[in-house]
Amino acid sequence: MTIQDLLRHTSGITYDHTGNSLVQQLYQQSRLRSRKITNAEHAAMVAGLPLICQPGAEWNYSRSTDILGRIIEVVSGKTLGAFLTERILAPLQMAETAFHTAEENAGRLAEPFPADPWTGDKVQLFNMLEKPAMESGGGGLVSTTMDYARFSQMLLNGGTLDGNRIIGRKTLELMASDHLGPEVKIQGTLVPAGHRFGLGFAVRTQPGIAHFMGSVGQFFWSGMAGTFFWIDPAEDLFAVFMMQGPGQRETIRSMLRNLVYAAVE
Repeated sequence: MTIQDLLRHTSGITYDHTGNSLVQQLYQQSRLRSRKITNAEHAAMVAGLPLICQPGAEWNYSRSTDILGRIIEVVSGKTLGAFLTERILAPLQMAETAFHTAEENAGRLAEPFPADPWTGDKVQLFNMLEKPAMESGGGGLVSTTMDYARFSQMLLNGGTLDGNRIIGRKTLELMASDHLGPEVKIQGTLVPAGHRFGLGFAVRTQPGIAHFMGSVGQFFWSGMAGTFFWIDPAEDLFAVFMMQGPGQRETIRSMLRNLVYAAVE
């Protein structure tokens, strides 16, 4: 597998919660979900498990981004959290974004209902007040709407905010382009119809096909609990939506897109 495979989720690595294949059952039986293992231990565990497909053959949403987080640690010689703070969070003044938060912020944290209001299933996310050993490249940051908005505004601006350049304009253009082509099959339902996948983002490639409005060239991704953002350069807009409702995320994301675009004149 290549770094591009990791960035575009064609590495052959998978996730334990996106299916129940024999490989994913091995993931489910492992300690990969533990927040008490380090990034190095996590990467070693993933390396010891079989791939779900040949690298480059399929798109499978996966722990590839966690492996990228570990690669950053190896290359930089710093923890992922320290690297993110130095290169992204501090320059963007995202002072309330980290892998955990202090006890004094407990009353500000949005938590899901204990049981899903539609199905009654138990909903359990992670303890945001607990400092994890694993700083997951694939998820687990605690943040605020305004911090997330500053990150999104930087992306809409082409990689810069308040005079601080976080990423090169052409690098961002490359990331927000289709990196799968017609030959790579997308497994699962996370990438909507009319979209393909770039380097970390889903990218809209057609004006139609999808069951919600949008613009060709917009890019987005979302969190397991429901957090969601998209960047639309054609309309000069970004959207950030914060929620803690895993069971309602797909329905609400489609509604949100249509409500925002219905208001565009």
